[in-house]
Amino acid sequence: MEKLSTKYLGLTLRSPLIVSSSRLTSTLGHLREAEDNGAGAVVLKSLFEEQINYYVHAISSTSGYPEADDYISNYVHSNSVYNYLEMIRQAKKDLSIPVIPSVNCYTAKGWTDFARNIAEAGADALEINVFFLPVDRKKTPEESEKLYFELIENIKKTIKIPVVLKIGFRFTNILYMLDQFYNRGVNGVVMFNRFYEPDIDVDKLEIIPATVLSHEIERRYVLRWVAMASAQKIRIDISASTGVHSGQDAVRYILAGANSVQVCSVLYNKGISYLKNMNQQIAGWMDEKGFGSIDEFRGKLNYANYHNPDVFERTQFMKYFSSYE
Repeated sequence: MEKLSTKYLGLTLRSPLIVSSSRLTSTLGHLREAEDNGAGAVVLKSLFEEQINYYVHAISSTSGYPEADDYISNYVHSNSVYNYLEMIRQAKKDLSIPVIPSVNCYTAKGWTDFARNIAEAGADALEINVFFLPVDRKKTPEESEKLYFELIENIKKTIKIPVVLKIGFRFTNILYMLDQFYNRGVNGVVMFNRFYEPDIDVDKLEIIPATVLSHEIERRYVLRWVAMASAQKIRIDISASTGVHSGQDAVRYILAGANSVQVCSVLYNKGISYLKNMNQQIAGWMDEKGFGSIDEFRGKLNYANYHNPDVFERTQFMKYFSSYE
């Protein structure tokens, strides 16, 4: 549907809906299904830094002995990293929509040269999912944030394809960080990552994983920062993530200024085919409001364009709800 076309990372997407990194993007069959049902792009299931480092170590350990060469050859062909590169190549042959691999990392060194392999396999962009939890009370915020800057600088030296950072919202100053990302050549950010969180089983007295799938109510944590980030005078694309369970949810994020919207949890619940319904919901809303393209309403309600931007800054419950009874 041409009216849903949008730009993200310099790529033309036929729809703002991107299937985010998950089991739903781990096989060619799932990727084809996503394309058939209207996805604008796909982000492949994340490859982890540990996997990459193991792969690189195995390749570099060959000693020239035939037995060692045979071992390394067999290892590489059966290793998930090799298979990942093959899936990128095959996906680029089979699909007409952008294919964006994902790397889940926690350091700025060791694995970054491997990004060249991803680019050479035909990836349209690279999404970097940084999982870094500051737990050292003696380390300053500046020291923790330095990891991101070093990572970006290493990656940008290595590849020319667009680079996207998938970040969490636990920064002291998110807008400052986005500005620093932009200054270092990052093309886009995904706002925000849903890190695995712990919960407690009170019957078994054990720590267990909290629910992985998102809920619509979580959209409120993201909407403010998408609206404020998109209003900054920097050209960094935003892909909104978390709490997207309908076409209307996607519309909300685009009104706030997102260039694209990543979808996952609702597809686990309703199937990949639900993408078609979501696109229809977006198109139907656009017809109702008289919009002929995504660009006509993107950012219409962000911090710079909304008539009362103070609503995005309010943090005190009583200031906003003082008249609520």
